[in-house]
Amino acid sequence: MMTRIRLAAILALASFPGLAVGPQSAGPQATTFEERPGLLLANDRIEVTVLTQGATIANLVLRDDPERLSPLWNPVRMAREAGRRAGGGAGMGHFVCVDGFGPVSPEEQAAGLQGHGEAHRQNYETRASSRERNALRLTLAAELPIVRESFTRTFSLVDGENVIYVESELESLLAFDRPSCWAEHATIGAPFLEPRKTVVDMSARRGKTRTHYEKPGPQPHRLASFRDFTWPEAPTVDGRTVDLRAAPENPNSLDHTACLMDPDRKLVWVTALHTEKRLLLGYLFKREEYPWLQTWEQYPPDLKMARGLEFGTQAFDVPRREVISTGTLFDTPLFRWLPAKAKIRTAFVLFYTRVPEGFARVDDVTLEGGRIVIKDRRAGREVALAASRSW
Repeated sequence: MMTRIRLAAILALASFPGLAVGPQSAGPQATTFEERPGLLLANDRIEVTVLTQGATIANLVLRDDPERLSPLWNPVRMAREAGRRAGGGAGMGHFVCVDGFGPVSPEEQAAGLQGHGEAHRQNYETRASSRERNALRLTLAAELPIVRESFTRTFSLVDGENVIYVESELESLLAFDRPSCWAEHATIGAPFLEPRKTVVDMSARRGKTRTHYEKPGPQPHRLASFRDFTWPEAPTVDGRTVDLRAAPENPNSLDHTACLMDPDRKLVWVTALHTEKRLLLGYLFKREEYPWLQTWEQYPPDLKMARGLEFGTQAFDVPRREVISTGTLFDTPLFRWLPAKAKIRTAFVLFYTRVPEGFARVDDVTLEGGRIVIKDRRAGREVALAASRSW
């Protein structure tokens, strides 16, 4: 009788979203993802796969989600589903672009430097891996031999929380000050990204569309070239405006926009919400560390779509010579100084959760009293997530 009662209680708990299901991990576990080595971190709410190449966040799921739907971009799976061979690049999910965000100059290329910096291409060693009471912690580190820097990234999960805490440190091994280009290449992808169903919101104001280059892309542009706008209404090539929050109903375009995060806020945010599945991915970060957010909108007709939520030190992914020569946009710097033989640090939180029925947009995200509070003011609804770590 006691066994049946206890089994019934377990099944009842498992039927409620957000409650604990399954055993908690004793520590990061070795795994593979798309034939790439990685480490699996899990608590009672979420599972995250971090690749040892690039310290890349490659997969993220809710533990009680029967679909195990990750919001993150997986170009290998998308190519496989489309009957294509995946490209050989290292990028997927959320990878870091350090030191450099965008293509390189001919001289840099000749010297062996590749696009988006070295950090996402290096194999990382585990510096620390532990579970202490209710928290899981993993620290990975790698040397960046061409730019002569050292990069360290720490991931932390706390039991009972839908949050991943990410702290990073970049150290210069050279004896002179230099400008540093750093971006978090966070990217969502299909099937989480669907036309008219997945909406992106952010604490942004001013925006700018990217310049159209002479070389044609795989899809045409729908946005006008190098035009200012106020988020989320952007100018189109036909003289109209379009709400950028959702992908178009009939996708066939490729565009980039840059948005300046709200200068009146200490903490700024970006979210991606699947309104039908009621799944919400979000980032909360310091505006002084990441003042810009670039949106890369890859919307092919076959719906194998990707959309960047790329927060960083610069507006667009362009060569560093162009970044430094331009200097500022909207009176805001486009790079960060890395002093001689010194370190600079960043921190952000990533959250993934369900939202209640009727939740259709995000109007605000705040961190207050050990909670992340996400509000849809139009619907009069909010979600509060435990976030116990200060950062």
